[in-house]
Amino acid sequence: MVKTTPAARPATKPVAVPANPRFSSGPCAKPPTWTPDALADAPLGRSHRAAIGKEKLRAAIEGTREILGIPADYRIGIVPASDTGAFEMAMWSLLGERPVQMVAWESFGAGWVTDVVKQLKIDASTHVAGYGRIVDMAALDYDQDVCFTWNGTTSGVRVPSGDVIPADREGLTLCDATSAAFAQDLPWDKLDVTTFSWQKVMGGEAAHGMLVLSPRAVERLESYTPAWPLPKIFRMTKGGKLIEGIFEGATINTPSMLCVEDYLFALNWAREVGGLEGLRARADANARAIWDFCDSRDWIANLAEDPATRSNTSVCLKFTDDRITDGAAFAKAVAKRLEAEGVALDVGAYRDAPAGLRIWCGATVETADIEALLPWIDWAYEAEISNA
Repeated sequence: MVKTTPAARPATKPVAVPANPRFSSGPCAKPPTWTPDALADAPLGRSHRAAIGKEKLRAAIEGTREILGIPADYRIGIVPASDTGAFEMAMWSLLGERPVQMVAWESFGAGWVTDVVKQLKIDASTHVAGYGRIVDMAALDYDQDVCFTWNGTTSGVRVPSGDVIPADREGLTLCDATSAAFAQDLPWDKLDVTTFSWQKVMGGEAAHGMLVLSPRAVERLESYTPAWPLPKIFRMTKGGKLIEGIFEGATINTPSMLCVEDYLFALNWAREVGGLEGLRARADANARAIWDFCDSRDWIANLAEDPATRSNTSVCLKFTDDRITDGAAFAKAVAKRLEAEGVALDVGAYRDAPAGLRIWCGATVETADIEALLPWIDWAYEAEISNA
């Protein structure tokens, strides 16, 4: 593809605008057919312990299993505090039985490292790669527990596959998959603990997390007691046995039935677009439009250095024009200009990440809206580079 230069592009302001300018990486855009009427059947003012509440929660769990193809013998629980709560719950409950390999290539993975090393003080080795790169997953010791992020929401870098994770591992794999679930292939036989939230690919509401446990993870929970006290909100066993109710809809704390109803709508929408295959295809088409845009220009590039590791959901971009002397200020000005025109909301890079743009490409985003946005990035870049 031929790359364009600044002089080859007109500075004319585009006319077409995205129908939905919401490209935030969380909370993400609602499914395109969503309206407030989707929540009309929510059992508001009712106990989540009532029959209707249990039915809704069970439907959310089994709908998740159906769409993601999670094995029947894996437990799925709805837990508090979004993906963060789910992953913290897993670390505090499961780690410490053996040494841990902590893996990080973006800010959230780095946060898990801090929790294990400084808070839990577990015997851990740390493997870190900079933004845009990924750790060599094949070099890890899977006879120890391994904690990693499948898709770096703040770096736009993902694990290309789970092939290097051995089937005969002795340790558990704990995977933060919050911006990968429902958009990327997750090899369930290689994942013992998987966490994600509704607010990413499904465009659900925030504050609820999903925790998926393999039989091996359940065995660990029932055979190992951590050396530290566990707050009630983290406890998944009683008398050395798994509290099965948590994974049947009897949540640890009170869930929002409004949010549950919203998630049930999103699951039904996923069925309408072809299930996981359809969701993945939508995200791939969105990301491909941006990748092609960057490949044809010499002033912007994907933050992911290896195309095999490019995320198809949180696509992170960097400006590469040598004339830019203050990258952070330039990127912020471009994002601000796009927001002022009402064509892209919340597309600045994450605060801890390198300066640039981050455009959410999950399944709830329409490819036509991505395509309408791209000429505006051209325009905003040209407008700002003249001031650089």
